Amino acid sequence: MPAQLNPKEAASSDRDLVAGARLDRVIDCLFVNAPLRDYDQRPRVNDYTLPVLGMAYIATHAAQAGFNVGVLDAEAHGLGIQHTADIVNTLCPRWAAFNLLAPTYDISARIAANLDPYIRVMAGGHHAKADPQRVLADPRFAQLSALVVGEGETRVTALLGDANRRAELPGVMWRDHLLGTTAVGISDGPTAYWVAPDINELTVDRRFLPQDPYRASDGRMEANLVCSRGCPYECTFCGAAASMNADIAIRTRTPENIIAEMHQLNRRYGCTAFRAVDDLFLGARRIIHPAMEAFTAARIGERYAWDATGRINVLDREDDTVLDTLRANGLREVALGIESGAPRVLRAMDKRITPEMTLTVTHRLLERGINVKGYFILGYPGETRGEALDTVRHVRDLWDLSDRLPGTFRASVFTFRPYPGSPVFNNLVKQGYDPEAMQTYHDVDLTDHGADEKMRERDEFNFTTGQQFGEVPLTQLNDWLAELSREQHERTNATGAVNA
Repeated sequence: MPAQLNPKEAASSDRDLVAGARLDRVIDCLFVNAPLRDYDQRPRVNDYTLPVLGMAYIATHAAQAGFNVGVLDAEAHGLGIQHTADIVNTLCPRWAAFNLLAPTYDISARIAANLDPYIRVMAGGHHAKADPQRVLADPRFAQLSALVVGEGETRVTALLGDANRRAELPGVMWRDHLLGTTAVGISDGPTAYWVAPDINELTVDRRFLPQDPYRASDGRMEANLVCSRGCPYECTFCGAAASMNADIAIRTRTPENIIAEMHQLNRRYGCTAFRAVDDLFLGARRIIHPAMEAFTAARIGERYAWDATGRINVLDREDDTVLDTLRANGLREVALGIESGAPRVLRAMDKRITPEMTLTVTHRLLERGINVKGYFILGYPGETRGEALDTVRHVRDLWDLSDRLPGTFRASVFTFRPYPGSPVFNNLVKQGYDPEAMQTYHDVDLTDHGADEKMRERDEFNFTTGQQFGEVPLTQLNDWLAELSREQHERTNATGAVNA
C-alpha cells in the first residue's frame, strides 16, 4: 500500500469543504454525498439543498466511538465528479462511504471509480437495499468492501473498528472477486441492535452538516429534524412502501426527546424554526396526539414555528380541535403527497385519498393560516390524457383556495420516474420494461433551452428516464410541468414564501 498522503497537502479551499473531521490526522472515514449532477460541466444555481441527516447520524455515532470522520457534501458545495474524487484522494481516508440513491447512483459510481485503490469503499442507502446485486457487480465499485443494507449507525462503526467483522454483521454484503460470489454477514445473536437501534438514543452532531441550521428566507434560524424511521403506508411509487421493507422496524422518537433537541438547537444556534423531514410526524394519530399534548405543555407554539409532512387521510379524520391545536403549537406548513387529481390514478397509487378529500383538508388547514405544500406526479403508468389534465386542474383549484384563505398553497410537480425497490417498478419490469433503462436518469429542461433563466433553480430537481409510461407524450408532460413550475415560481416571488 502506498504511503498515506498528508491531509495538509489538500488545498485550503477544499479542506474547508469537509465537515466535522480533524484534518491534522488520518481520517477513518469520509462520508461522500454525491452531487445531483456533474457540476464540473454545469455550475449549480440553487442555493438550497436538503441536509444529509442520514450520513450525519452515522458520522456522529462513529465519532462518539472515537473515530475521526467527516462529511463531504458534494451537492451542497456544487462539486463535480472529478473534483469530488480529487478531494477524497488528497485527504486519503481509510474508508470512503457513499449513500446510494437512484438519481445519483451513476455519479456515485463514477466518483468511486476514480478513487485511489488503497481507499476502502463502503456504501449504503436506498439503492443499495433495492438492488444490491447490481451494485456488487458494478466494476466501478471494484473497491467496495462492505455494502450495508438498512440503517448504518452501529454496523458502520463496527466496520471502522475492524473490517473483518463484516462476516458477523447482519445485512452487510460484499463480493468475493476470486469466487465471483456474494457473501452476507450473519449474526449469531439478536440483530435489533445492529439493524434497528433505539432512535431516542441516537443523536446528530450538526458539525457534520455544512448547511444546517441555516438562515431561512424569513430571517429565522431553521434546522431539520428526523422524528421517526420507517413508514407503514403502501404508496406504490415509493421505495419506502411497507411491503417492500418488511425488515424495517417502524420507530418514533418520544415527544420529550424531540422537544429536547429543539431546545438544544435554540440554545446553541438560535434556532426558532424546525422542519420534520420524515413521513410520520403528522402521518399517524398515535403520534400526533401525544406529541401535541407534550407541545402544549412545553408551550412550543410560543417559542417556535415548525413544518412537517402529513397524510391527507389522517388529517381528514381529525376534528377541528386537533387542527386548532396544531396551529396553536406553532405548525407553519404541512407537506402533503397529493400526487394526482384523478380518482383512478390515486387508487392505483394506493394513496387512500380522493381529490375531494384533498380539497377539504387543504381548505381546513389554509383557513387556520397553516400553509400547505403539495407534491404531484404527472405521467404515472396507465394515466390517460384526461387524468393528467385532472391533475393540472387540481393544482389550479388548490391555488384558488389559497388566494381566498389566510394560508399559502405551494405546488411541487414532477414527472413520474420509477424507483427500484418500489412496487410499481417491479410491476413495470413484469410488463417488459427494461430495468436498466428505468434506472438511467436524464435532466428535464424547464428553461426552454436556456431561454427562461428563472427556471434553472427548479430545473435542478427534475429528472427523467426518457420513457413514456402513460398516454401523454413526455414532451407534453414537460410543457405542463414547466407551465406549473413557472406559475408557482411567480407566486412564490409575489408572496415571499420559502422556495424549497
